[in-house]
Amino acid sequence: MLEFEIIKKENEFNTTSREQCIDFLHTHLDKFRDDKTDINKCIDYALQENCGKGGFILLANYQSKLAGILIMNKTGMSGFIPENILVYIAVKADHRGKGFGRNIIEKAISITEGNVKLHVEYDNPAKNLYERIGFKSKYAEMRFENK
Repeated sequence: MLEFEIIKKENEFNTTSREQCIDFLHTHLDKFRDDKTDINKCIDYALQENCGKGGFILLANYQSKLAGILIMNKTGMSGFIPENILVYIAVKADHRGKGFGRNIIEKAISITEGNVKLHVEYDNPAKNLYERIGFKSKYAEMRFENK
């Protein structure tokens, strides 16, 4: 059984530090990982209390040890862009295939106000899980990087 901790403010880190969250995500996102600096920026955004910003970090513990992390950010929009974006979800490698990812996402959705979107690589095996939970592929994301 997973036990959850919800972090909405910097001072709410108790059993797991911000640095441990960054390291966990960087390690367990595997080939889909971002740089630690970018993960830290995502945490900064989730912990903002400014209008239109914010979100939360959801820690999932199994047998009193960190098994998974999810970060949800508010988009500050609604309608054409959902109110929330699930930015990161990672489950420790030895806990995959046990339903932890699904439980973490469902818990996050249950405490989130408004619609949720996420970005997923086409070759990410978790794409099937997201579809089983009810996420639908509405758009293909395209990016232009200004250099």
